[in-house]
Amino acid sequence: MGRLIVDGSNVLGARPDGWWRDRAGARVRLTVAIDAAAPALAQALLGDPDAPVLVVHDGPALAMQVLRVDVRFAPVADDLIAALATAHDLVVTSDRELAERATARGAGTLGAGRFRCLLDEAEA
Repeated sequence: MGRLIVDGSNVLGARPDGWWRDRAGARVRLTVAIDAAAPALAQALLGDPDAPVLVVHDGPALAMQVLRVDVRFAPVADDLIAALATAHDLVVTSDRELAERATARGAGTLGAGRFRCLLDEAEA
């Protein structure tokens, strides 16, 4: 069974909604939204509502309360995501270099914009 691995910073950047004015708050809000929608997203993208969902953010750790997702922080999220990605995983990013690194490890990829659309649908 694969995982859904989300490049949090890349997904934030997919929508110019002022997230840069409060980067920490935006990371928390996005992660909480993904947490709430995790079963629907995992079902839609991996065919399994119980598939693990991992959200990786750049920078120092932030406190947040989530139930369904694993959240990690790294100095360079792309490096951690590339190291973790394996066959059967789906990496959410629009970063071309990260997508190439993930596919070289056997993972599939999905663009951040498309993921935001699915997240919006799951939240509605």
